[in-house]
Amino acid sequence: MDRLLRLGTVPVAAAVLTGTMAVYMTLVAFGNITDFGTNQQFVQHVLAMDTTFKDPQLMWRAIESPALQNTAYVAIIVWETLAAAVLLLATWLWATGLRQRAHDRARRASTVGLVMVLLLFGLGFIAIGGEWFAMWQSSDWNGLDAAARNVVLAAFALVVVHLPSARADGS
Repeated sequence: MDRLLRLGTVPVAAAVLTGTMAVYMTLVAFGNITDFGTNQQFVQHVLAMDTTFKDPQLMWRAIESPALQNTAYVAIIVWETLAAAVLLLATWLWATGLRQRAHDRARRASTVGLVMVLLLFGLGFIAIGGEWFAMWQSSDWNGLDAAARNVVLAAFALVVVHLPSARADGS
């Protein structure tokens, strides 16, 4: 069997991690599209800051407009869908590139998709939701643990995607 197709190789690990993130992001986007209302409530409560400590020095940040809340939620879903599409493409590029030992396009596509995930969960949920909208104060609408798991998995996948792999001659 071709050396690069073995499970223990870096390219296969990168392909599997990229594929895992692709499936995950596809399911996240699919869930938000087909069950729009569930996470819509999450976004509305986080942006409204209605379950935080209601510190007057922070509450000016709250977004109470349903139109703006829904716009933010739709933007999140669009971003999730685009990230899923990029990661699905990257997975396909890894799968086809493994046989040809061509990983550059797969690596670039994985990087774009994984950085999109990092931006969504790191910047969007941890920094903006968690700190700006004080989501950490809410016992009911706190998505920081889930966001942190996603950041860790995407960051780990990004590191593996960029690890050097063995040369074609096996050395």
